Amino acid sequence: MLLADLGAETRGLLGWARLCAQLASFAQTKAAKGECETLLPFEARSEAERWLQRAEEALRLAESVPGGLAFDGVHDIASDVERAGRGGLLTGEALLAVASTLAAARRLRRAIEEHSGQAEELALLVAEVRTFPELEQEIYRCIDDTGEVADRASEKLRDLRSGHRRLRAEIQRTLLQLLQRRANCFQESLITQRGERFVVPVKVSHRDQVPGIVHDSSASGQTLFVEPMAVIDTTNRLVEGMRAEQVEIERILAELAALVAERATELLHLHRVLVDLDLAAARARYASWLGAVRPRFGERGCGLVQVRHPLLVWQERHEQGTPVVPVDLPVDPAVRAVVITGPNTGGKTVTLKTLGLVVLMAQAGLFVPARDPAVLPWFDRVLADIGDEQSIEQNLSTFSGHIRRIVRILAALTPDALVLLDEVGAGTDPQEGAALARALLVHLAERAGLVLATTHYGELKALKYTQSHFENASVEFDLATLSPTYRLLWGIPGRSNALTIAERLGLDAQVVAVAQASLSEGDVELDRVIGALQEQLQIQEEQVRSTTRLRGEVERLQSDLLRQQVLLDAREAALRARQDQQVREVVAEARAEVAQVIRTLQRGDATAQQAQQASEALKAVGEAYLGEESAAPAEYRPQPGDKVEIVPLGQMGEVLSPPDNGDQVRVQVGILKLTVPASQLRRPGSPATRPKPRPQAEVPRPPSPPKQEPLVRTEAQTIDLRGRRVAEAEALLEPELNRQSGPLWIIHGHGTGKLRDGIHEILERHPRVARFEFADRTEGGNGVTVVFLK
Repeated sequence: MLLADLGAETRGLLGWARLCAQLASFAQTKAAKGECETLLPFEARSEAERWLQRAEEALRLAESVPGGLAFDGVHDIASDVERAGRGGLLTGEALLAVASTLAAARRLRRAIEEHSGQAEELALLVAEVRTFPELEQEIYRCIDDTGEVADRASEKLRDLRSGHRRLRAEIQRTLLQLLQRRANCFQESLITQRGERFVVPVKVSHRDQVPGIVHDSSASGQTLFVEPMAVIDTTNRLVEGMRAEQVEIERILAELAALVAERATELLHLHRVLVDLDLAAARARYASWLGAVRPRFGERGCGLVQVRHPLLVWQERHEQGTPVVPVDLPVDPAVRAVVITGPNTGGKTVTLKTLGLVVLMAQAGLFVPARDPAVLPWFDRVLADIGDEQSIEQNLSTFSGHIRRIVRILAALTPDALVLLDEVGAGTDPQEGAALARALLVHLAERAGLVLATTHYGELKALKYTQSHFENASVEFDLATLSPTYRLLWGIPGRSNALTIAERLGLDAQVVAVAQASLSEGDVELDRVIGALQEQLQIQEEQVRSTTRLRGEVERLQSDLLRQQVLLDAREAALRARQDQQVREVVAEARAEVAQVIRTLQRGDATAQQAQQASEALKAVGEAYLGEESAAPAEYRPQPGDKVEIVPLGQMGEVLSPPDNGDQVRVQVGILKLTVPASQLRRPGSPATRPKPRPQAEVPRPPSPPKQEPLVRTEAQTIDLRGRRVAEAEALLEPELNRQSGPLWIIHGHGTGKLRDGIHEILERHPRVARFEFADRTEGGNGVTVVFLK
């Protein structure tokens, strides 16, 4: 009980209830809002980790699912389901809420299952949920949108209501006829009701002319509301029918409630799952609004950078508060106590509350408002003494109030506890208070997980230099503006700025000088050293900021250079593509013209005149497309009888005459005799040179275009092996491979591919084959293989 009370008091001092109320504003269901408002930190680390994982998955779903997890149509059905389970009757509105919740649960489950790879924990949560579509359909069949039992709920109800409509119409007709026949007897032509009876307004003076039962009178007494005798029997039958209708309605509602009761356990589980989903979504929305990150639990020490007080963030955004100044809390694992010094209103107490709230948030499965990564130890309890404990009723001074709370903290202390002490040892004699504060901090540092204490006592600053597990921190004060900056400086104790502030505020300089002279030499020296440390820290921080700015500028310039490089590479690639395309077009055009010449010769027996014309045509093609660039080494001079390759044509021939004065050579190619430049000839097997582009090409040729040689296919260079077995094909192919000197076209067809594969295996191991490939699509595609010989 003592621990529970102390924990509740600590949460009250830190403002936990306000934070829970803020979290509740992000929940969408009534039940989840209620649980947010009463949220407590978990005792088990595994439970906190599970809720952190759920919140992280809900954040991912908010990005991938349009609108995030929507809880439209979800109602708090737990009490109605429990009532049905006890045999109670449910209203139409309660049944509609059950049906609406079932439909909403089905939508949520579908959305999570469709993204189960991003939400494994939430997918496990909804895996066992049953949504009972048959129950939902039955409710919607029997209950209309207004929550009333519909006529279609049962045949008897439909008949009863149909009869009621006929009786009402009959009553209305009878009364209208009466109003018309004896209009002078009525105050106005009006039919109204008193209870379940239909009445008309009769003048008191004409009461005897309208026999019937008086049910009411006007305030003036001049009008009587009479049920005429002509409709009494009909009305009695209507009333009896309405009572029968009510009995039937209750029967239908009871049946529906029984259906709910049969599934009470599953429906209560479904309701619990929906509330848990909303709690996870609320945590995710709060984290997104707060700009928070998922905390990581470590063993010792804190790693909190740019952490902000969550309540001050809310105040800044919703209550026009001042901008929140984030602080860093980099507590080394070896440090067990941190002493924070500095002037009042400098942010010391806010720092304590920030750490306390952040620890509670992490233990409650909430993201924390800090920069990633945020690392915290797992504290099994948070104990705080913050604020003024003075009590007039209990006759307690401020000092006594603090001591009473500290006594309780010591009684609840554990090795994994976080202790937060504000103005430790204050409220009594300074010397005794400092001694007590020193002893208390040393005692707590040896027995607690981590202690943070604020103080004005200068003696506590020296603990860092006598106790290895102590650290100093201070809140920064701007002497130029005489105001705190709310920044937390680590490793440096706070300075005593009282005399400087007093002088700046106009206190007599002589008084300040006397006070300064009364200080001990050690105090003066200590204040001087602290001031020098703070100045050095400011210089270092400015250097860090300058370095950060320079690094950002370098990164920006690097990014610009990379972007420009990408653009240049893309532009070069586009230029190369255009050049390659033009090269392909030139080569294709030349190949087409050469092929046309060959086809002309292949149509029949070539005459000498036709051969001469073909020779001249081929010469013209070579000059037009390939120019005069040498395709063979300059030192090669072909001689009669030499076997040579005509580079532009890719054909083998025999030299008939040496080069003449114009460096022209006569070459025999099959039945053709050609005159070609010696520069376009080479020995078989010698390396080829790159063809020269046409002079009229406007776009520059690429530096290294792929080799494009026109292939001329003749009947003598073609062998048809279709329908042959592989062994037969090999026997026919071997002589051709040994005889041919240029490319060889092998027709094997498509078929099953066995012949093609067998031929390719033969070619791979044949010593004369340099390479082989499928022919162009116009030449037969992969039904023809072109072999290039060495």
